[in-house]
Amino acid sequence: MLLKDIKKNDQKLIRSWAMFDWANSAYNLVITSTIFPIYYITITSAKYTGKETVNFFGIEVINTVLSNYALAFAYLIMVLLLPFLSSFADANGKKLQVMKVFTYLGAIACMGLFFFKLDTLEWGIMCFTLAAMGYIGGVAVNNSYLPVIASADHQDRVSAKGFAYGYVGCVTIQLICFLFVLKPEWFNITDSSFPARLSFLLVGIWWLGFSMIPFAKLPNNNPSTHAQGISVFSRVRSEFYSVWMQIKVNKGIKRFLPAYFFNSVGVQTIMVVATMFGQKELDLAQDSLIITIILIQLVAIAGAFMMSSLAKKLGNIVVLMIVTILWVGICISAYYLTSEAQFYGLAFMVGLLMGGIQSLSRSTYSKLLPSNMEDTTAMFSFYDITEKLGIVVGLVSFALIEQITFNIRLSAVSLSFFFILGFILLIRMLKFNDSLKQVTHD
Repeated sequence: MLLKDIKKNDQKLIRSWAMFDWANSAYNLVITSTIFPIYYITITSAKYTGKETVNFFGIEVINTVLSNYALAFAYLIMVLLLPFLSSFADANGKKLQVMKVFTYLGAIACMGLFFFKLDTLEWGIMCFTLAAMGYIGGVAVNNSYLPVIASADHQDRVSAKGFAYGYVGCVTIQLICFLFVLKPEWFNITDSSFPARLSFLLVGIWWLGFSMIPFAKLPNNNPSTHAQGISVFSRVRSEFYSVWMQIKVNKGIKRFLPAYFFNSVGVQTIMVVATMFGQKELDLAQDSLIITIILIQLVAIAGAFMMSSLAKKLGNIVVLMIVTILWVGICISAYYLTSEAQFYGLAFMVGLLMGGIQSLSRSTYSKLLPSNMEDTTAMFSFYDITEKLGIVVGLVSFALIEQITFNIRLSAVSLSFFFILGFILLIRMLKFNDSLKQVTHD
């Protein structure tokens, strides 16, 4: 099936599209936010090794700094690759194939983490990096389907639905893994590392298995017509140039992407480091951390739909500005955290705002695209590049501040600076607020 054969707002197709969020969000929760960072910190901590540094190919580095740099490296590579891969997908009608390749890469890398122990640190970090690259690439293509399957007036709601599916899916697989991690005796497991490693294997299987649903239903794109009859390389270059010129003349996108960049620096970094922060600063137990992250995912569902509803009344830009200011408060509050109860309270707010800002940012960008556009993969690649570049800057700055000061709290509060810049840049978008609100009501 091709794009020309589909009908927008088809609920069956939308549910299939949302199942990709259900599938790949297992990686985002278990590998990025909960079991992997807890397992990684445990086997590389001073309590376990006698020091807080690890030896990575002969280089001594703080354990959390290494994982942050590895993730930043994965995102940087994808920032460089995505414009060309997305242009290739649009120019040659290979959107779905590119999505599959990244999904297979990420899922298999997750399965490879089953063999990760302290004495195979290099292998574990490499699989961790490849899994991140697979996740990034798959999400980038999946996002580009939003304006294809939903009309502009439905995109806030459809975007929220995708994130909701993702949050429910990742909590489901997390609870399954939770049983093995917290109750290994129920399964006669005696190797203390096995429950976490089994969780990584299950995530890979979950990711790959449920991705078959959207792969079977989502349409492939039509090859671009403006670059036919030339070589593949020339076609990709032509497609990239065409998209770049469209972005240059679209004032809404030109103003939105810088604001989105600075917000992404803060939001995405907080999502990655929250578990490590709780474990290092408050010495929270493993089960407390996992429960906290699950709480964040469940609250995020409400946040996604709540922000979608607010956007109908106030407009996308005004809601994004309100949420951005609240993020500044979260960063400052993190510096003063002293108790487990305070951590839970802050986690609740993180979940609420995380679901809202992610869902609303995606639908806002989608609304800013020309309504008759078919080559959405390359256009959405710039959205994803902006987010991933933000993560690179966020993780590197967070790790660098910790490396210099040995104070992860200073790293946390420094993220407020990026949110303030994001808020200032969103002010320039206020002239588009009424038009975006009108699109939602049409």
